[in-house]
Amino acid sequence: MSHPHPELGPPPPLPEGGVRVVPLGGLGEVGRNMTVLEYAGKLLIVDCGVLFPEDHPGVDLILPDFEYIQDRLDDIQAIVLTHGHEDHIGAVPYLLRLKPDIPLIGSTLTLALIEAKLKEHRITPYTLGVKEGQREQVGDFDCEFVAVNHSIPDALAVCVRTPGGTLLITGDFKMDQLPLDGRITDLRSFARIGEEGVDLFLTDSTNAEVPGFTTPERDITPAIERVFQQAQRRIIVACFSSHVHRVQQVMDAAYKHHRKVALVGRSMVRNMTIARDLGYLAVPDGVLVDVKKLDDLADDKIVLVCTGSQGEPMAALSRMANRDHRIDVGDGDTILMASSLIPGNENAVYRVINGLMRLGAKVVHKGNALVHVSGHASAGELLYCYNIVRPKNVMPIHGEWRHLVANADLAVQTGVARERVVLAEDGVVVDLVDGKASIAGAVPCGYVYVDGSLVGTTDETMLKDRRILRDEGFVTIIVVRDAATGKLAAGPEIQTRGFAEDEAVFDAVRPKLEAALDEAREKGITDSYQLQQVIRRAVGGFVGGKLRRRPMIIPIVIDA
Repeated sequence: MSHPHPELGPPPPLPEGGVRVVPLGGLGEVGRNMTVLEYAGKLLIVDCGVLFPEDHPGVDLILPDFEYIQDRLDDIQAIVLTHGHEDHIGAVPYLLRLKPDIPLIGSTLTLALIEAKLKEHRITPYTLGVKEGQREQVGDFDCEFVAVNHSIPDALAVCVRTPGGTLLITGDFKMDQLPLDGRITDLRSFARIGEEGVDLFLTDSTNAEVPGFTTPERDITPAIERVFQQAQRRIIVACFSSHVHRVQQVMDAAYKHHRKVALVGRSMVRNMTIARDLGYLAVPDGVLVDVKKLDDLADDKIVLVCTGSQGEPMAALSRMANRDHRIDVGDGDTILMASSLIPGNENAVYRVINGLMRLGAKVVHKGNALVHVSGHASAGELLYCYNIVRPKNVMPIHGEWRHLVANADLAVQTGVARERVVLAEDGVVVDLVDGKASIAGAVPCGYVYVDGSLVGTTDETMLKDRRILRDEGFVTIIVVRDAATGKLAAGPEIQTRGFAEDEAVFDAVRPKLEAALDEAREKGITDSYQLQQVIRRAVGGFVGGKLRRRPMIIPIVIDA
């Protein structure tokens, strides 16, 4: 299914003077954020991120579906990037493979992070750096950038003015009133733009179900301080490789407690080097050391900052838990997991926690201490925004369906008419015409899988096969038939993988299989594919009834 609304047909041509909004990711899911705006035949893309796989064996990343824009690449005026998180910039290299000269617009840190990523893909982009308060005319799109506070520095909201209407897109944001870097969400600009008139307000929904206000970042400092005061040996901090604020707090605590900090993991080293070089990360003198020099330091003088807070199997923390890393975790070590759980990662994270505790380490995580706060606005903050902006139409973005619904309800509570709140999912097209936003149709918007070096060749059928192999095992049946007579010459030979039962259990199916093949021969069935189907049905019925399993069955018919 390419989109969740098969009842919606393709959208009609955009009415003259209208603005079209096509979400290709981020609506109905947390991640893969990408929104396409259209006016007068030209396109502006806001964000282009990835989704990290949950139950997708062998898949590395999930991309937005570029089919809708693939034949219109020359119409794309630019890609506006709201901030530097992977779920907003991670798919940019895959889009630029199709057309490398699409301009990228974003803040200094955001562009530095994407340029480093593009360098690995051997793409040199055309970029335009912008700051809050700046306005840029991008074709028919007049873009004004507004400072917003998030869990990464330099995040921006974007106000897009067109002759067909004004759209305000928040990106990911919250309203921390005492941020570590002093850069608050610019509600004065939100109010000013609201006074001018916002025809469509696209707002972050991730925390719309959470009442009240998101906890300030600086409230975490006491918990980090306690970890440093109580730790007997090494401190190992796991967080997102882009969380500059959290690393800053760890650096400051390490300096205060006379410890040295080493960064572990390629993405962590790369991102923090960029942040330090651009002035977003202030490293106290003498605190940062190379991981190779840790052997020269006493254990109670060491802090490691690494990736793996989401239980990723190849990340540093998971490898430490599996004793597959140069850092040998043991008694007296303290692990600080300074991040929240992304939905779907719970089991992987708890598996890592259990592994570390089994090695004797103390693990401090969000479940037993205030060591992380969200980067997204809670319900109270969203209410403030609706009351300040007073939009004519609202379209909740960035979140699962429950988040979008909760955000829509908040808009209605502040006085936005229910019929002016548009709930859409990926691929559902929303048109803003004559000041009214409404659903106009839907476009194909499936998952595109990155599987090793391949992009887009893996599909749901292949993933289904992988899940069967993983969960049910497989059975191979080899039969040799006489090419002249069609009679069974040898076999059937049955081999299994992934079964606890001895292969002797399949002895009972051999007579049934031979009888089925004889019956097929008597009916004149000679085609190899049809015989394979006969074998599948006979073995599948036996395995399903006898063993309560549904394995992959691979029949092989050889003529001799």
